[in-house]
Order: sequence, then structure tokens, then C-alpha cells
Amino acid sequence: MDKPPVKMMDPTLAEMGNHLSDAMKILESGKLESEQGKERRKLSWKDIPGPLQGDGQDVVSILQLVQNLMHGDDDKQGHRRMQYVGEQGHMALLGHSLAAYISVLERERLRKLTTRILSDTTLWLCRLFRYENGSAYFHEDDREGLVKVCRLAINTHYEDYATEGFTLLSSKHPVIYQSAACRPGLGQHLCSQLGLPLSSLCIVPCNTMFGSLHQMDVALLDKLIRDDRESGKLPLLLIANAGTPGAGHTDKLSRLKELCVQYSMWLHVEGVNLATLVLGQVSSTVTAATKCDSMTLTPGPWLGLPAVPAVTLYRHEDPALSLTAGLTSSQPVEKLRALPLWLSLQYLGHDGIVQRIKHASELSQQLLEHLKTLASIKTSDILDSEVSLIEALRMVEDELNSPVVVFRFSQDNSTPSSGGSVEGYLTGERDILDAFNRWLGEQLAQQVALSGVDVVELEDEGTCVRFSPLMTAAALGTQENDVAALVEKLGEMIPVLSCTLRFRQDFKDEVLQQASLTYIEDQSWPGLGSVRFEPRITDLDEDKRQQRVEKINSDLLKRLMELDTDLYFSDGPEFCEDKNCIFIGMATEDLDVAELVETIVSIGRDIEESGKLFENMTEVVRRGIQEAEQQLLKANEEKLMEEGVLRQIPLVGSVLNWFSPVQSSVKGRTFNLAEGCLDSTEPVYSIKAQMNKEASLDSPKSVTKRFPGQKLFRRHGAGSDSVSDTSSVSQLDESFRETAPVQASDAEEAEVPQERHVHIEEETVLSDQRVPEGQETESVDTLR
Repeated sequence: MDKPPVKMMDPTLAEMGNHLSDAMKILESGKLESEQGKERRKLSWKDIPGPLQGDGQDVVSILQLVQNLMHGDDDKQGHRRMQYVGEQGHMALLGHSLAAYISVLERERLRKLTTRILSDTTLWLCRLFRYENGSAYFHEDDREGLVKVCRLAINTHYEDYATEGFTLLSSKHPVIYQSAACRPGLGQHLCSQLGLPLSSLCIVPCNTMFGSLHQMDVALLDKLIRDDRESGKLPLLLIANAGTPGAGHTDKLSRLKELCVQYSMWLHVEGVNLATLVLGQVSSTVTAATKCDSMTLTPGPWLGLPAVPAVTLYRHEDPALSLTAGLTSSQPVEKLRALPLWLSLQYLGHDGIVQRIKHASELSQQLLEHLKTLASIKTSDILDSEVSLIEALRMVEDELNSPVVVFRFSQDNSTPSSGGSVEGYLTGERDILDAFNRWLGEQLAQQVALSGVDVVELEDEGTCVRFSPLMTAAALGTQENDVAALVEKLGEMIPVLSCTLRFRQDFKDEVLQQASLTYIEDQSWPGLGSVRFEPRITDLDEDKRQQRVEKINSDLLKRLMELDTDLYFSDGPEFCEDKNCIFIGMATEDLDVAELVETIVSIGRDIEESGKLFENMTEVVRRGIQEAEQQLLKANEEKLMEEGVLRQIPLVGSVLNWFSPVQSSVKGRTFNLAEGCLDSTEPVYSIKAQMNKEASLDSPKSVTKRFPGQKLFRRHGAGSDSVSDTSSVSQLDESFRETAPVQASDAEEAEVPQERHVHIEEETVLSDQRVPEGQETESVDTLR
């Protein structure tokens, strides 16, 4: 059987595909340019830029330069994961290369090809998203489509706008309505591009009593439209959401469409929930978007297609007005914007497109089901508002079908656990919870990077964590195990957040009881709180005192960071208003707040005393030297009076000392830097004094009792009372490093080298004196 004839491919297209494949391998390899390559690119001419010198560079060198620019800082800032680019992504990238190649075709062939690409892509998108009899406008900026349809609405309502221009608008001002939940800056950008004053923009508040807090208030919108009509204005366009940027809620599109028909307004819809229109089962609230006048789609992030344009689907019967508004173009090159999407849609097929959207929706449902089982996690505001049964059912349906999951940590103050209190905590609770949720979102995004979670600020709820897999899953390759890892990590962090929230007030109360500590009220810090050590100095001016406070708190922070503890100590955020502070991070259930505060005070006082010692060291040493000289002169005079003049003569003194030895009474002196005084060295040669001194050094005044493996600031057993004493300043570092009490047997073994040390020192002292032969061993045995 003969094989079917194989159609030959254009060699240029084949070469283009190979070059794209090679380029992607170079850019994704992560191999940086060698030092030899950098040397070859050094400037040799002063007037010509380096990359342009000579005969030019080859493709590999240019791609290597691009790769270096992409990954050059990875070694310094850590490796950053790039967006996952699959085969469908390669097709989108190939589309940009093909667009440049197709643009050089002869005009007639180019017109036919671009018309075919545009019509095919428009038909496919309208069928996929259930938008019948629609046209498509492809644009790079996802806001550009709204600008074009708004210009189309102006040309429709103002017939002579093309010739008269803005003079027609002075008699009847157009008004554009948008929800308060729309993305920030959208209305301002629209007015700027259209040359309209900001007074033409009307922000419609969201529901305050009934329904979702992120849905447009339809009754209030109706009132605003009637008021504008009565004042001689023209309601022009309404921007609605099928998935708000923050919480992913959908407006009541059916009711909004009725208002737009009633007042002859243009209805434009945008939002991430529009992606679910390709699924077999779609919620009724999102299906209503198919009846709107226009909608903006972003298939790039939904399907994981890089550099794919956004699409605005619209309906209008007059092609001339569409051309005037800029929604269509007579230039064939403009139509080539659809080429990357044309290639990618064919590569994915209907099943591939549906599978990606369905996978993202299933990830959202998986996370939502797990979140509802976690304590202290709030996922919906249904229980916080008084709604009817029908409204509640609609909100439940909207939440269950939304691919956006927004959750927030919220502690229940009515059920505090043991070991902490929540009294007096209601003040500023919103700001503190916002800080905690911001920390939670940042930690989850860092430790479970493939989940794609981020932090979002909502007007009513505050700071929340958002999971929007439709915008991130295709690019990051998020799977079910990533969602499971996210839930697991969240379950580990909830107890930490709850404990820290309870211990904040206890930490504040403990700090306020210490005269040398100042509590810094910073509700934006996610942790126990912040303190400042205040030294006990009053004789310095304000500048020197601030320098002293800065030095002590800086040293205190370093000492705390060196301790063996799980607590996190920091100097605070980068743009913190309070300076010279110590910020303490998250806490656990077994934290001993009292011990923590006492330790901070003890180390701070130790640093303060050490600082005073170094400041007075020069004066102390000078006075010590003077006192030592005086005592030496006095000792020499006493020696002269005791021994006589003859013994000071070198030769005579030796003979006298041989026949009549005399024991010198000159005593040694030691300079104590800590006390700044001279001490006698006589106790050093006294066995009893030596043993007492060794014993006093080995046993600190008070040592915190700890169990094996127990770190600092931890109580033995969650919820149990801690038994800890403040360690002495001189033995603070040593006592903190101990992990278990010293047993009696260990203490006895520790005495052996101690006795040997005393024995050696005693032998050294006795060896200086002349002992008759045979008595030396007896003396040593006596000491033993």
C-alpha cells in the first residue's frame, strides 16, 4: 500500500521553529556567560557601543546576553522560579515570530491570511464563551478594550460626535458607572484616555445590608441613574464584574442588564469568573454575562499562554462606528495580534481548554472544602450579615462556583485558651489581624510557592489571603498535592497565630512592669510586640543619650539573636517610624512570657554596665596605676625598716640571708578592672580561699531549671506553669546554654580537676621556699 504523499513544509518556517526551540533551550538552561565571553565584549572603540562594534554578533551570543540579563542576579537574590512554559506556550511564542515573518508577504496574500486568522479566532472564542453573534478586538493592555467600547458607546449616543467632537458633550454630560469593587484606577484610566473629566465617573457602592459585600448595590444604582437623568446628564456605560479582582464575587448581572436596557446604557462585564463559561455546568449568575454588550477575556493566564493578547468580545450592528471607535482596523498587520492565540487554541483543542479551566475550578473547591474544617479561618461573610433565605442560597451558589477563594485568620475572643488572655485586646484588633494575615499570606506564598497564593486588601474584611488558580495554576503548574501542602502548612501556622495573638497582651503587661523597658505600640507588627531598653542615665544631653540608647539596643538585639530559642528577634520593618526598638516575632503555646521579659532586662542591664565600665576604663586604670605605685613605695619602705640597711647591700645581704634567713612580708597586688581597685594576691595562695572562690564561680546565683532538650523561654508542657528564676548577669550566657540540671555525680567528677589545679598551684608556691630534704614529700602528702 502506497504511503500518502507528504506535503513539504516551507524551509523558512521549519528553520524558524528550530531556532525558537534552540533559543528556549539557551534561555532556560540557566548557564551564565563565561569570563572569556565578557572579555571579548570589552569596549575597544570609544564612540561605538560595545555590542554594535565590529561585524556584529551571532544568534547564540545575543541569546546568551539575554539569558545573562534574565538570570544575572539569581546568585545574589536567590533563584527565582520562572513561569512554566509548556508546549502550548511555545506555540504562543512561535506566533510572534510568525507574525513578523507573515508581515513581509505580498499585500493581497497578507490580507487573505490575516482575515482568515481573525475570523477563525473570533468564531472560536464566541463559541467557547457562549457569546453569540459577537465580534472580537485583540489588545495588549487589558483595559484598552473597555476604552474602545466606551468610545463606541459615545459615537452611538452622540451621532455628530465624529464631526463636532467634545462640544456635544457640554450640553449633556456622559456618565460612566462602575462598582466600588472594580480594580483600582480603572475608571480614572478610562476618563484619561477618553478626555473626560473625573466628574463623568460615578462610583456605585456595594451592598451594605443585603447580599454580598462585594456586589454592586442595584437599588442604589437605579437611584443614581434617575438622579443623573433628572439633572440633564446621559447615563452612558456600566462596568460590572463577573468575579471582582479582590474576592471573586459576581454582580447581579441579570438585574443590571434590565437596568441598562431600561435606560439605554451599554453594559460591559469583566472578571476571572468569565473563564467558567467554557465549562458544561455554569452558575446562573455568570451565564447572565453572555447577554451583555461587551466582555473582556484574558485567556493568557487562564490557559498558561505567555504574551497572548486580551480579547474584548462585543456586539454592534454598525461596522462603520466600530471602525471609528478603533475596534476594527483596515491594516492587515493589526489583525496579526490574534496569531499567537490562533495557534495556541488549535494546539490545545476544546478538551485541553476545558480541562485547564476545570482543573483550576477543582483546585478552588478542594481548598474551600478543607478551609471550612479549620478553626479560626473565615471564608465567607454570610453569617456576618442579615440576609433572606433566597439571598443566602444565591451567595452560597456564587461562592461554590467561584474559582477565587479568599480566606482570613480571625481569632474568636470568646474562647481564650489557657496561658494567655484577650482582655483589653479589642482596641486596634482590626489592624493587628491585618498584620497577622499579611504575615500568613507572605509565609504561605514563600513556603508553598506553587500554590500561587497572594495577599489582597479588601475594604470591609481587611487583609486576606487569596487563592486564584485560574490566574496562576497554568503558569505555575499547581496540582492537588500543592493544595494539600498549602492546607497542611496553614494548619501548622494557625496555632502559632492564635498563641501569639493571646500572648500579646501578656507581653505588654510584663513589659509595663519593668522600669527599664518601654513598650512600643505597633499594631502593624506581626508578632508579640516591640520594646526598647532605656538605660539609667540622666547626666547626658539628648544627642548623647540617643546614641547610648541606640548602641545598647543594637547590642541587645545581637545578644538575643544568639540565644538558643525559636523566637525571632528583629529591628523591625524597613520603614518603621520607631527606631532603636527590638521586635519579637511569633510565639508558641509553651512560651514563658515572664522569662522572656526578664531575660531582655537582664541582658540589657549587663550591656549597660559593660558600657559604663568601658567608658570609665581610662580613668580607672590611671587611678589604679597611681595607687599601685604608692603601695609599692610604701611596701619598699616597710621592707627597709624591717630588714635593715645591711641586707640591702648586694654582697653583705646575701651572706646575712644565708646565715639568718628572713621571710619577706611584701605582698602581691592584683588590679580588679570590674571594681576599679587593688586587691591582695594573698587569697590566691590560700587553699581555703581558692576552694571557696572556685565553688562560687561554678555555682551561679540562680539558674533556670530546664529539662533535657528544652530551649529558652519554653515551659515544660503546654499550659503548665513555668518555674524559672532570673539568672545573674555575670553567668547569663552560660546558664542559657545549659539544657539540663547538673547531677550530683557530675558535680563530684567536676571536683577532681579542681583539686588537681589547687594542688599544682600549692606545689608552685611551696617550691619557691627552701624546704629541707625529705620533708617535701611529707608536706605534699599532708596537703592531699
